[in-house]
Amino acid sequence: MTRTTRVVILLVAVLLLGTVGTAAVLRAADRSGRREQEQAGGPPVHPGTVSLRAAAAGRQLLVRNLAWGPHRDEIAAVPADRPDGPRTVSGVKCLRFHAAAGTGICLQAVHHALDDTYRAVVLDSHLRERHHFPVGGVPTRARVSPSGHLVGWTVFVSGDSYATGTNFSTRTAIVDTRTWAIDDNLESFAVTKDGRPYHASDINIWGVTFADDNRFYATLATGGQTYLVRGDVSARTLTTLHGNVECPSLSPDGTRIAYKKRVHGASPDAPWRLYVLNLRTMSETPTAERRNIDDQALWANGSTLVYALAGDYGSDLWTVPADGSGKAQRLMLSALAPAYLP
Repeated sequence: MTRTTRVVILLVAVLLLGTVGTAAVLRAADRSGRREQEQAGGPPVHPGTVSLRAAAAGRQLLVRNLAWGPHRDEIAAVPADRPDGPRTVSGVKCLRFHAAAGTGICLQAVHHALDDTYRAVVLDSHLRERHHFPVGGVPTRARVSPSGHLVGWTVFVSGDSYATGTNFSTRTAIVDTRTWAIDDNLESFAVTKDGRPYHASDINIWGVTFADDNRFYATLATGGQTYLVRGDVSARTLTTLHGNVECPSLSPDGTRIAYKKRVHGASPDAPWRLYVLNLRTMSETPTAERRNIDDQALWANGSTLVYALAGDYGSDLWTVPADGSGKAQRLMLSALAPAYLP
């Protein structure tokens, strides 16, 4: 092969790579631009008043609206018995959201010229800001206690996936909305593991779910393992209860925990299945959902779980019975971060 031939081949290769790269950038830009346009066949969306109080029309389901268009990422409300109906959007944008008893927690991005920062915003029943706190990472989980007096959230401060098991770090905070007192890192709580005080530099805490205004449950990770812990706000303690539990969600009657469990033999990139733990007997029940679940499931009622799975426009919401029966069914297109309001 002559030198001229080698130069020609090199030039052709460079041109091909440039063409492929340009096409990829243009496709990404086109998809980003289309997010501002309403998707064909998508759910009807219209601006209106969204409240965190009980509605005269009945039970409401609030979500982060992921339908493409000018109202993407806004908190939207639909009747709980008609989740595929028209969405009323609020104008308030959140990456993660939850609400109870007239209090909301909204984890938001604040866009700057060079990068984004994040903050946790406590909302009143009209979705107006009551207080906000800067957070030091990408939002991933949010919960409000049944009374609305406590809010909690988790952010990634390094890494961006629970699936890695090692290459991530989280920070979880709890705020009392009556005093604005904040525990901004639950890793400072005293840990009791297997009945003994436990200390380690690799502890991570995430996925708070509240029992009341003092007790909560969460995930504790250490030594390459995860544990369900029971937390006590006033005593500032965490006590391990059960192994291989992530992103717990307490049932309305306080007797069961829905969670994602790492299953032996599953892909390292898709390791989790949705389970339910009986807190009295510590017996586990796998749900009928057999796909990978990377979400903190929500109890729609005492018998049904709601969770997010990847969809064409971000995420869709699905449901499955908590007792292992039935099958998974799609509840809502283009939605994330559900909260039911009575």
